Amino acid sequence: MGSGAGSFLKVLLKNFDVLAGPVVSLVYPLYASIRAIETQSPADDRQWLTYWILYSMITLFELTFAKAIEWIPIWSYAKLILTCWLVIPYFSGAAYVYEQYIRPFFLNPQRVNIWYVPRKKDVSKPDDILIAAEKYIAENGTEAFEQIIHRADKYQSSGRSVYDEASRYY
Repeated sequence: MGSGAGSFLKVLLKNFDVLAGPVVSLVYPLYASIRAIETQSPADDRQWLTYWILYSMITLFELTFAKAIEWIPIWSYAKLILTCWLVIPYFSGAAYVYEQYIRPFFLNPQRVNIWYVPRKKDVSKPDDILIAAEKYIAENGTEAFEQIIHRADKYQSSGRSVYDEASRYY
């Protein structure tokens, strides 16, 4: 009978990630989310809403790259550790990810442009800022160029775009 308990423990430890994964990633977060709905605190709402967003992203990642992930032997353990960090209230990993990455992205969307595609340079006419600056200085003098730089600095520090000022002239 001792060997039966030993083999059960061996199977339990060998499949710990399979058994603990759903408890850590689904059962506890479901319970905590229901509790968060019943409180007046926005902090726990943010924690669990963010967790479900991140959980969905992890799941989409796994579904998309399933064939590659099955070649990574420690994936299930890495996912379990990541999920624990996101879920355990001591760490509040989901809230951390929200504050450090998601919130800044939505507060300043112009700073992060994932759709940016640089335009192709026209080889026939140079598009170089230094050449344009040298040409402007030659035509208008260094004082006029310094005034433009001063005006651009002033608009940048005020939060307005230099292009707002330039659009008045076009």
